[in-house]
Amino acid sequence: MGFATAAASAPAWVADAVVYQIFPDRFRRSGQVAAQDRLALMPWGSDPALQGFQGGDLYGVIEALDHLQDLGITCLSLNPVFASAANHRYHAYDYLQVDPLLGGNDALKALIEAVHQRGMRLILDGVFNHCGRGFWAFHHLLENGEASPYRHWFHVEQWPLNPYPTAGQSCGYRCWWNDPALPKFRHDHPPVRQHLLEVARTWIAAGADGWRLDVPDEVPAEFWEAFRQTVRAENPEAWIVGEIWGDARPWLGGDQFDGVMNYPLAWSIHGYFGATSVRDDLKLPPLAEPPYQPLDRAGFEQRLNELLGRHAPAVNRCMLNLLDSHDTPRALHVLGGDRDALRLCLLFLFLLPGAPCVYYGTEMGLDGGREPGCREAYPWDSPGGALADWLRELAALRRRLPALRSATLQLLESPHDDLLLLRRGEGLERVWVAINRGEASLPLAPPVQGTPLWASAPTVAETTASLAGHSALILSEPSA
Repeated sequence: MGFATAAASAPAWVADAVVYQIFPDRFRRSGQVAAQDRLALMPWGSDPALQGFQGGDLYGVIEALDHLQDLGITCLSLNPVFASAANHRYHAYDYLQVDPLLGGNDALKALIEAVHQRGMRLILDGVFNHCGRGFWAFHHLLENGEASPYRHWFHVEQWPLNPYPTAGQSCGYRCWWNDPALPKFRHDHPPVRQHLLEVARTWIAAGADGWRLDVPDEVPAEFWEAFRQTVRAENPEAWIVGEIWGDARPWLGGDQFDGVMNYPLAWSIHGYFGATSVRDDLKLPPLAEPPYQPLDRAGFEQRLNELLGRHAPAVNRCMLNLLDSHDTPRALHVLGGDRDALRLCLLFLFLLPGAPCVYYGTEMGLDGGREPGCREAYPWDSPGGALADWLRELAALRRRLPALRSATLQLLESPHDDLLLLRRGEGLERVWVAINRGEASLPLAPPVQGTPLWASAPTVAETTASLAGHSALILSEPSA
């Protein structure tokens, strides 16, 4: 598959989306879930490092839709919601049942209806590489051994299975990252393939607008090709996003995914706008070296050009651009608490082709470290939101200026390392952007005397001769 195929199959709505990622157990507890009554839930706001459930649910997400829509959010991305014995729900035991603690299938149905009534969208998290130890078919193996008709669903290496091995013992089956709690599926076994594809189809038919796919690089490409065909047959506009941390080109030719979680771009954004504050000692398990490193302008521009140049413009417009997630330290933690740097990181996120994604609680200044520290409970009782107004302004800016949702981004020559200059859009909708990451004011020399369209502070708008520190300016730039 090539660039033309990718462009033809891209869902058009994604380029206009502003996404908000929600970790359901920690977002909002509604008090409306009967299954939670008289259960031993953890107090809201407990240490996220502790195992247990704090009771966030999908009715709570519905209650928060006014807040999210006011921020400018147009699409929700939910971490797994299916029945599981883990608070993150990556250990599923039934993909056709929403976890009772979240409100069950009725709650997801109500959330999808509420989202669609507002003109918003919702994508689900699909964990189809592995399941939980309690998954119904794997439980059948544990109970029946070699006599189980499901014995070919998993990669069994020896009998009997030992799902709770002690040190030095083998569990007897292949599992994700050698974790016995996460048995890996055999995707070449037709009943497994049929079941997982039916799960994918079922929830798209129920109204979900797409899938974010967990560790898809560990699943054969042939499965994802069938997955795409199944999902698109149900909804031709469904968005399929893969969790690929490295070079995603093998998955983005038009026959598997529309886009991926753009982690390499996130690390680069942190490195440039947070060059003086970024924590370069933070390691992430999938990576050999700490990904967060200070960058000068030349290094940042080189990385940006490389990343955007890997893919067709239509694919860039389907990327999920993010700064942080449930798997990484929060951006404010990475930046050592530097809120000025975070504001510029968020600004740049909203300037890029693709869908900007805000991790829940960013607007409240949450700053948790490596997972599970980044999975804090949302502080609903705290007054205001430190970055809520900024996010609201960025979302409104992106809606107002079509150039910021286009596929075209051109970096321009700049006289200073702290001054990033770029052009967005084409033709009459083209705009010129200047961002000063440093503390000192810097002189500007725009290529045209365009009309100021937006400035990050009122004082900036008064003149285009210079740009104050930690600020940005956007001018119109009509074509010649």
